Amino acid sequence: MSTNKARREAISAIASQPRLKGTFDFRNEKIDVIFGQNVFSLEKMEKRLPKNVFKSLKASIETGAKLDLAVADVVASAIKDWALEMGATHYAHVFYPLTGFTAEKHDTFFEPNGTGTLAQFSGKALVQAEPDASSFPNGGLRSTFEARGYTAWDVTSPAYIFDNENGSTLCIPTAFVSWKGEALDKKTPLLRSMAAVNRAASRVLSLFNNNKKHGFISASCGPEQEYFLVDSRLYFLRPDLYTCGRTLFGAKPAKGQEFEDQYFGTIPERVLACMMETERECFKLGIPVKTRHNEVAPAQYEVAPIYESANVAHDHQMLTMTLLKHVAAKHGFVCLLMEKPFAGVNGSGKHVNWSIGGPGVGNLLEPGNDPHENAQFLAFCTAVIRAIDSHQGLVRASVASAGNDHRLGANEAPPAIISIYLGDMLNEVIEQVKKSGTASTSRKGGHMTLGVDTLPVLPKDAGDRNRTSPFAFTGNKFEFRAVGSAFSVAGPLTVLNTIMADSLDKMADEIAEALKSEKNFNAALQSVLKEILQKHGRIIFNGNGYSEAWHKEAAKRGLKNLRNTPEALPEIVSKSSVEVFERQNVLSKAELESREEIYTHSYVLTTNTESKLVSEIARTMILPAALKFAADLTNVEKTKSGGKLRKQVIALADELAEAADALDTLREVAKSDTHAQAKHSCDKVIPAMLKVRAAADALEEIVSDEYWPLPSYQELLYLR
Repeated sequence: MSTNKARREAISAIASQPRLKGTFDFRNEKIDVIFGQNVFSLEKMEKRLPKNVFKSLKASIETGAKLDLAVADVVASAIKDWALEMGATHYAHVFYPLTGFTAEKHDTFFEPNGTGTLAQFSGKALVQAEPDASSFPNGGLRSTFEARGYTAWDVTSPAYIFDNENGSTLCIPTAFVSWKGEALDKKTPLLRSMAAVNRAASRVLSLFNNNKKHGFISASCGPEQEYFLVDSRLYFLRPDLYTCGRTLFGAKPAKGQEFEDQYFGTIPERVLACMMETERECFKLGIPVKTRHNEVAPAQYEVAPIYESANVAHDHQMLTMTLLKHVAAKHGFVCLLMEKPFAGVNGSGKHVNWSIGGPGVGNLLEPGNDPHENAQFLAFCTAVIRAIDSHQGLVRASVASAGNDHRLGANEAPPAIISIYLGDMLNEVIEQVKKSGTASTSRKGGHMTLGVDTLPVLPKDAGDRNRTSPFAFTGNKFEFRAVGSAFSVAGPLTVLNTIMADSLDKMADEIAEALKSEKNFNAALQSVLKEILQKHGRIIFNGNGYSEAWHKEAAKRGLKNLRNTPEALPEIVSKSSVEVFERQNVLSKAELESREEIYTHSYVLTTNTESKLVSEIARTMILPAALKFAADLTNVEKTKSGGKLRKQVIALADELAEAADALDTLREVAKSDTHAQAKHSCDKVIPAMLKVRAAADALEEIVSDEYWPLPSYQELLYLR
């Protein structure tokens, strides 16, 4: 079947599809019963474990206390019994290698014992497994023949049952390390950074509270996941989508997002059914999803959870992405998580809401009603300002990828320049501290009069929000808006935790030093905060991050503008980055170098794959369609319109072929090393790809729809 015929049949099938009936109805189910039913939670542990074992395990989970390995056999037996009752036949150590995806190795519980089979699961099997690590990226940490790697049970993230239509599996979140103990994954450094935050924050808090005891201080996270849903029948007619996750061709549709009618609009029925089933699966796994809505671009949506401990939030975020794809397929959709799957409409981000706090102190980034009187809040907020300014390049590098390059800097996402937005109320307080070391007033929110008697009087926040800022204060947390939708949040969280821990450590040292000459704690604190803000206040910007004026202003302030991934990734191994990671015992220089090498190589592989596919689709699909159309115009070329159209098609076809030839030549240019190849890909190959696309997209606008082989943007974005 020709591709254009298959395309027409797919469109017809979508148009005539019957209304899908859901497999469940929330009205007949209780969320409080469903929630966490597939999780081996603290409540289930308490019921199934001896008191002393439960107490030891709970301490490890809640306070970071060292796990007593003597309890592992008891815990393993309880988890096995629970998993078998839930219908599981296998268990899997789930880990997060530097591919950015989830990995897992499955083993059955059942082993032959001479007379049949017996379900077995030992403490050793729970605590540690050994997947073959030779084929995972290591960035030069090991020789290629060294294959040994270990997964280690992460007790702070609960085990869970993942249901499949044909069976269920017990999943055990783990860290993944080499034989020498080097981190080969995203989780290990995240856990190390969590420990660093606890230690450093506790130092500062002890100065405020006279060494008063408080609980474990943890970073929290709430990632807002944006995504696209497209019909699978159209998706599988687009080689660029199913190979690269984004469209490499596509003329702008007659209607994009300019009407602004998609954002928060009524959710299409078929999409809503998919969302609801995804939520149900999330609830079963204890993922506290809270919000669902239409996003700005057509066919774009968002799901967002309530905040959790950063490590658990990371694991839940990876599970959410898996569930989005899994459930979408059941509804005849494909979930696109690539940052910019369609040119000309908004791409997808993953806004990472981040804060720190603990049971004894609450949210340390909560300003309260009078932030000018909240010295503890001002101290922690000031520590954030210094951390981001001191390591702006590292923060930018944490969100660098080939996919995110198409999104960052456009008028839809934060610019590549890292800055902090504070809002009017907090900015006024910070300016006062910056000038005198203290603040005496802060703006009040007040109330909003709506002018309609039947509507209630609404409380009004003391400041507006800023969607152009990459790192914005939003009431009691910071929202890192530059993270890409396909990202694991572990990388950005590890960076934020590490630099915050380092900033707090310095603050504790500086306050202690100031107290040697200044006996009054408040006076010592004021002098320290004033000095930090005067030095690092340049990172604060409350204006329009999209404007050219900001680019010029940022340059005057000495802020970095790392416009693309090859420019940003070297920041991972800069002197200041290595020093802060090693000082906080999060990543060694060798581990950082391996990551920078892996991410650079991934960039090259991505652009190379995309450029090859651009040439292939151009030559085998688009060019033949255009030439066939031109040939069929022979009979009408003597007419004024027919002759003009045929000349246009032939000219553009020649332009397409020449551009593809030039792209192939550039792609074959070999560079001396991976970094040079990445720069070549960015500066030469990608612009050459865009030239091929320009000719193809121009052809799409004049070649008869009957001939065109690829589903159009109009069809992909609007047929649901």
